[in-house]
Amino acid sequence: MADITFYTNPMSRGRIVHYLLEELGVPYDMKILDFEKGEHKAPAYLKINPMGKVPAIVHRGVVVTECAAICVYLADVYAKAGLAPALDDPQRGTYLRWIFFGAGCVEPALVDKMFDRPPVERKGALGYGSYGDTLNALEAAITPGPYILGDRFSAADVYVGSQIQWGMMVKSLEPRPKFQQYAERLAARPAMQRLMKGAQ
Repeated sequence: MADITFYTNPMSRGRIVHYLLEELGVPYDMKILDFEKGEHKAPAYLKINPMGKVPAIVHRGVVVTECAAICVYLADVYAKAGLAPALDDPQRGTYLRWIFFGAGCVEPALVDKMFDRPPVERKGALGYGSYGDTLNALEAAITPGPYILGDRFSAADVYVGSQIQWGMMVKSLEPRPKFQQYAERLAARPAMQRLMKGAQ
């Protein structure tokens, strides 16, 4: 039995954590919850995540939910994989900054765009400000590249890259050349290739 139990559904944000697990190269037990059968709302799963959402992990008895938190947690626990700067590494702040920008700004901006929600009059009332500002900041994060931390690939690329790939797939992210090139670099990584092969 692996130290990690990973609860997910292929049509969910769980793909982000699945991608990270493949990058880490650590063993895990995957439990796929059937949304149509309501398995994510069953009492047993609600004890793990009271929101009834996936993904979630249980690692040696520790429950972690929310994609960004799971990514940071696992990259720190499995530090030998080199996907997270150490606490005293000057790149740690940049790494955390962009992971949480992905969670707090990029995803809400893309979801609002996807559902064609009208912009609010006071853009300061939104955590992400405006769609345009968010995309400009996102583009700055991956420039000059090739990754968020320059030459170093990290869990920040897993999280932010997943947002970029998803946003372009659902057409809520402008397919700017830098976004496309970044997504192509991630798609070429062996871990992503394994993930895509397993999804077929």
